[in-house]
Amino acid sequence: MQYLISVIDDASESGTAEEMAATGAFNERLRAQGHWVFAGGLGAPATATVIDNRQGEAVCSDGPFVESKEYLAGFWIIEAPDLDAALALAADGSAACHRKVEVRPFLHD
Repeated sequence: MQYLISVIDDASESGTAEEMAATGAFNERLRAQGHWVFAGGLGAPATATVIDNRQGEAVCSDGPFVESKEYLAGFWIIEAPDLDAALALAADGSAACHRKVEVRPFLHD
């Protein structure tokens, strides 16, 4: 089963060299153990563009869709046999990047 681990941050430009190294080591562990699907860091909320095309015309606005102190800073998509395994991996990821994380399963058809 695949899970999304969302990295939650509250300060832009906050990744230290130590955090980046620990995150890189965690990524290598995910690859080595067969859990790796994809991961990425995201630009600061100020770089976001929101598009709303619910009324038949796309309306674009700058900035995040929600004003908040916390924002999505990055993510991992992992393979894990069950939620308990995903939560254990997420705990290790949280320690590596020194951020809160959220775990959510992907829906399957």
